[in-house]
Amino acid sequence: MKTFIAVTIAGSDSGGGAGVQADLKTFSALGVYGASVITALTAQNTIGVRAIHDVPPAFIAEEIDSVFSDLVVDAVKIGMLSQGAAIETVAAGLDRHGQRNVVLDPVMVAASGDLLMTPDAVEVLRRVLIPRALVITPNLPEAAALLGSAMARDEREMCAQAEKLFAFGCAAVLIKGGHGTGPESVDIFLDATTQMRLASERVVTAHTHGTGCTLSSAIAAGLARGLPLTDAVGQAKAYVSAAIAAADRLAVGTGHGPVHHFHAWW
Repeated sequence: MKTFIAVTIAGSDSGGGAGVQADLKTFSALGVYGASVITALTAQNTIGVRAIHDVPPAFIAEEIDSVFSDLVVDAVKIGMLSQGAAIETVAAGLDRHGQRNVVLDPVMVAASGDLLMTPDAVEVLRRVLIPRALVITPNLPEAAALLGSAMARDEREMCAQAEKLFAFGCAAVLIKGGHGTGPESVDIFLDATTQMRLASERVVTAHTHGTGCTLSSAIAAGLARGLPLTDAVGQAKAYVSAAIAAADRLAVGTGHGPVHHFHAWW
């Protein structure tokens, strides 16, 4: 029986709710073996980020070559890359190892509001990494930051921003509407042939830490299992919505707690 394998290239969350830790939990929950390339260490908990230690680009390259030279990787999720040099290193690694099933989550700001990417790195992300992505998954503030514009206020503006992001060269865009208002949380998906509205009931909870990481890694898990992109996105939306709905069943920390990655089991 084939073992499906996905790799997360992202930062470590010492609190366990986001980043590499959330990605590996998501992979496991969705039946995929997870490996990792750690790009940064964060000292954080449910209250906020205390410190960030960036992994040197040369070591990131060693991690990439170690993992991809041995494992048969079916999909890649990319998260926190705070420095331009790290972004360049990851892009070169993707090319070296011929990776095409790439889900890019442009992590710029933590749920606590702490900045996770230097301003100069944003330009490198646009120029170097977005064109290599099968799909990018910005939330409303991240989409605005990538475009240098105000945050979309409604679905019409989300669609317009998705089209502008698509012009950066990725194969598809998924703008997440979790920062919006109203009874539904609406995401907008766009590729060369399809525009899709994905809606779920908006759950009132303070425990949404790691939501973006979880969604993007769930998409990667679907791709690793051979799903078409639109099916992988739909599956991921359903999974993360259920994980948010179950978040209050957990008692982790005193701030913004994590979603419940294993809601189906415990």
